[in-house]
Amino acid sequence: MRPVLEVSKIPAGIEGFEHITMGGLPRGRTCLVSGSSGSGKTILALEFLYRGIVKFGRNGIFVTMEERVDDIVRNVKKMGWDLQQLISEGKLRFVDAAPDPVPIEESGIYDLSGLLTRIQHAVEISGAELLVMDSIGSLFDQFSSASTVRREIFRITASVKEMGITAILTAERESEYGPISRHGVEEFVSDTVIILRNVLKDEKCRRTIQVLKMRGDSHFKGEYPFTITSHTGISILPLSARELKQSSSTNRVSFGNNALDQMSGGGLFRDSIFLVSGPTGGGKTLLATTFAAEGCRNNEKVLLLAYEESRAQLLRNAQSWGMDFRKWEEDGLLKVICQYPESMGLEDHLLLIQREIEQFRPRRLIMDSVSAMERVGSVRFFREFVIGLTSFAKQEEVCSLFTSTTPKLSGGDSITEAHISTITDAILLLRYVEINGILRRGIAIIKMRGSQHEKHIREFTIDSNGLHVGVPFTNVQNIILGIPSATQPSEHEQLESMFGE
Repeated sequence: MRPVLEVSKIPAGIEGFEHITMGGLPRGRTCLVSGSSGSGKTILALEFLYRGIVKFGRNGIFVTMEERVDDIVRNVKKMGWDLQQLISEGKLRFVDAAPDPVPIEESGIYDLSGLLTRIQHAVEISGAELLVMDSIGSLFDQFSSASTVRREIFRITASVKEMGITAILTAERESEYGPISRHGVEEFVSDTVIILRNVLKDEKCRRTIQVLKMRGDSHFKGEYPFTITSHTGISILPLSARELKQSSSTNRVSFGNNALDQMSGGGLFRDSIFLVSGPTGGGKTLLATTFAAEGCRNNEKVLLLAYEESRAQLLRNAQSWGMDFRKWEEDGLLKVICQYPESMGLEDHLLLIQREIEQFRPRRLIMDSVSAMERVGSVRFFREFVIGLTSFAKQEEVCSLFTSTTPKLSGGDSITEAHISTITDAILLLRYVEINGILRRGIAIIKMRGSQHEKHIREFTIDSNGLHVGVPFTNVQNIILGIPSATQPSEHEQLESMFGE
């Protein structure tokens, strides 16, 4: 009896794929990738081949049973994948098994011996280690015999193992959460099963990937969001990849306002996630602008993401407070990105922000406002987005300020509807306060991890020179609740008012 060897894995080179599969695909085995139309099966299979050839030097075979070879090469060229060059170098070979447009009449016993012989010949002359068959369902749909389909699927998987290559077989399914495959046998003969979904909910599409099974090895369970971009291909964004292992910085950065620095015990920590919560018109954007200006004055790069105001508005408002955003942009210290939240899904927004941080390398990040992103997806998806973004910012030691708009002008039951306040390191509240018929503003720091902070609620004002933090409110209580009321002066205060100091 031959010794039983441990199953080894080969990396796919697809962003996030090695994490959810715990190392890649089992070597020398078949993997079924099943999904509905438009879920990304062909792109995943092609990227598996392309990355395998370019990054790891493993030649590959692509068997197409639906699209023509010229169409496939043309479709992925915009992603920067030059398949024609790989073909010319003999690293990639196509086997065109697309059905003839003329209907086929079954006569006698049909099998895939001819196709498997062509594949085996291509493997031998190219030394291929990888194989993709896209899609096996279209081949079997031409024949009515279920027993023939079952027999030939077994033949394919057995031949792949005999050749010692790692293969991906794609198959279509009719619904996102129904049967895994059309014929009901593909998933049983495959060693690994991966399901792609493209779910439409609340008029928004969300792609997810799930590793359903992996014989002889471990993998992460559950669905993970992924996105497809024209420049990078597939990017899987597993929340489980975010581990609480980020280093903790003791360096401080300034708000750009001395009084706020004093209230926070000396400023924000370099890796802090800072949430500014307040009603509309309460001064959140001005505080974010002040924070950005302080970074630029110190020659720190600042990335500003705006989801409620245009770039022209931001630059004009900053200029009115004496902050020259346009000059800092020209100097390469400031980058402003303005988008409607609805322009893309949360996964696409997260990937875009990560790419900008990697390329621009900012020291400060501002999102104005994070609450606008709640409109894009469910509470769960929004919370996953915030966790993914904050953990990445901490990993890169980017001091981040997020603004959040509360639904009430004064008071409020929670910082945000999704309760993301638990994820942040520091929270600053802005509140309107009505006292004796006069509308005033209050500011307070209610949370500061790792540091002492002032507990008073101070008054602050806004003028043409920016924001000014004043003295704490006295003889007033319940400001945070939005129902300020006068307090009785203490005995000491009564004596002072009667006799002086």
